[in-house]
Amino acid sequence: MPVFPLGAHADDGGVRFAVASTSADAVEVCLVDGPDDGLTEKRVALTERTFGVWHGYLAGVTPGQRYGYRVHGPYRPWDGLRANPAKILVDPYARRITGRVTDLYAARGWVDDPMTGLMSTVDSLGHVPLSVVSAPDVLASGPRPDVPWSETVITELHVRGYTKLHPEVPPEHRGTYLGLAHPAVVEHLSRLGVTAVELLPVASIAEEPPLLQGGRTNYWGYATLGFLAPHAGYASTPGAEVEEFTAMVTALHAAGIEVILDFVPNHTAEGGVGGTTLSYRGLDAPAYYSLGGNGHDADITGTGNTLDAGSPTVIRLVCDAMRHWVTVFGVDGFRIDLASVLGRPRSGAFDPHSALLTAISVDPVLSRVKLIAEPWDATGEGYRVGGFGVAWSEWNGRYRDAVRDFWRGHGGIGEVASRLTGSSDLYRLSGRRPWASVNFVTAHDGFTLRDLVSYERKHNEVNGEHNRDGTDDNRSQNFGVEGETSSPVLVSRRLATARAMLATLLLSTGTPMLLGGDELWRTQRGNNNAYCLDDETSWVDWTGGAGADSLSAFTARVAEIRRSSPALHRDRFYRDGEVLWWHPSGRRMGGHDWHDGHLHSLGLLRGEWLLFLHAGDPALAATLPKGGPYTPVLDSTRPDGVPVSRRPLPSSTTITLPPRSLLLLRA
Repeated sequence: MPVFPLGAHADDGGVRFAVASTSADAVEVCLVDGPDDGLTEKRVALTERTFGVWHGYLAGVTPGQRYGYRVHGPYRPWDGLRANPAKILVDPYARRITGRVTDLYAARGWVDDPMTGLMSTVDSLGHVPLSVVSAPDVLASGPRPDVPWSETVITELHVRGYTKLHPEVPPEHRGTYLGLAHPAVVEHLSRLGVTAVELLPVASIAEEPPLLQGGRTNYWGYATLGFLAPHAGYASTPGAEVEEFTAMVTALHAAGIEVILDFVPNHTAEGGVGGTTLSYRGLDAPAYYSLGGNGHDADITGTGNTLDAGSPTVIRLVCDAMRHWVTVFGVDGFRIDLASVLGRPRSGAFDPHSALLTAISVDPVLSRVKLIAEPWDATGEGYRVGGFGVAWSEWNGRYRDAVRDFWRGHGGIGEVASRLTGSSDLYRLSGRRPWASVNFVTAHDGFTLRDLVSYERKHNEVNGEHNRDGTDDNRSQNFGVEGETSSPVLVSRRLATARAMLATLLLSTGTPMLLGGDELWRTQRGNNNAYCLDDETSWVDWTGGAGADSLSAFTARVAEIRRSSPALHRDRFYRDGEVLWWHPSGRRMGGHDWHDGHLHSLGLLRGEWLLFLHAGDPALAATLPKGGPYTPVLDSTRPDGVPVSRRPLPSSTTITLPPRSLLLLRA
């Protein structure tokens, strides 16, 4: 009987089950039936064991059958071994998962103390999620958008939060895969100039133990239970998550929009050793988790556990899961959460050529899709921006910090200049192109764009952690008033600065990533870590309000300007002489200018485009360089971005740059 593929695979006569566990003495597959308040199970031993995989064929089993595994073996927590047959376990390769943790006590594998206490004998059946046998996979078909990296414009969004309040989406589809597939939503994304949506985690999610104890939810979804199963909570019809996810991808592809998944192969929802036994910990903790001393989990993710990037079991699971999303659902790429963890086998030193990162980048399927690394983890040692291999693009945290600093009048002019032109200092030496820099100013983690210009301190009290969670390094500004204001002057200044930052992002060399909802002037009321808030704090408000309509139009206009000119989305780094850095006083930037701490303005001439950025206050006179005449194309001080005058301006003309403004001219 074949050992692979792992998981539950149905044919006309039954189902073949296969699950990996190198430390088990025996494994049973449990077929579960009955109502939720009266579940029954039939246990069948898997008697075949090959290459550390337990497998067997059960005749008469059909798709839709709920099941789990029970593992018999050593329980020595001080050695990291925690087999406990009282706990029914989710199949790591399940393609559908149903249910949730309803009893934390029953879900734990221990009593009194996770390291020295007794093994729990409480049966977890009825209190934890279950796997579901799926019908045979149907491979994705139809054309993909295949948008070149250099033409890619990403928006990061949450499947539920982006459409939960959308007035044109039918109420039953709001906050679901079908909501994101609705024509009104797809049209909005297309109008913005978006070519790819980067979805916050959609693989099956479970709440971590601390959230379960506090009765809170993991809204963002960075707590994976099953890496191959679409999250059931985002389906409008229970049990239809596979079909609805497929429909969403099809609708977005039809509009030329790619689908990139935020994927989390660095930890699981089980938490640390004091957490739950839902799957991996009970199957074979040493094969899945990076263990520290005395059986404790090593934690370089800040979640309590870390998947071991050096384990063959983990490497196989991660690659198989990612390949499944591409071949079955047709997704176009992945953003890997805390990706430096994948380069740290056994939680050791970072190696860009580690086994797992290499396995992904050379896989014949995965090497053909977009791969984006979040190049840091929960340790200071793990900040690896620019340190990944040639196959990877990266979230560029240095771009975010430089642009935020510049527009609040901080930081060196040289740093922002490097980020505007593609961060060649980070990506050229490894053989990558400018689009390897995924540029962003805001993301799900941190302030929204509106809050970035409205708050100087985080306001996370509602999260229930006494405002200790979330970063204090916001690099934000509030223009003299903390939070919302009724002052038209302050609102105008905030919107103007926000437009300048949006334009900077879309006109920089590299791959721009917008935060979904920023174009609608969304606020989280100063909360910079709304990971547990499944409410109006996190949901996008589509009803508009001051600045919302004009900001969407402005974003669309800048995206169109970018799209219309290859010079604004080039895929090669600039060579010497291809860029002219221009001092507003009317001369080339000199060596001393790059160290002038009082200089908050600069001009950039590349090809036919002249870009002026002025982050200072008050207004500044600037002289145009040779090569004109220059026609104003974009003015960030205008709500729609359209300059007051489109009259060509001769070289050496002196123009006025308003406070905190961006002006784009075409030669």
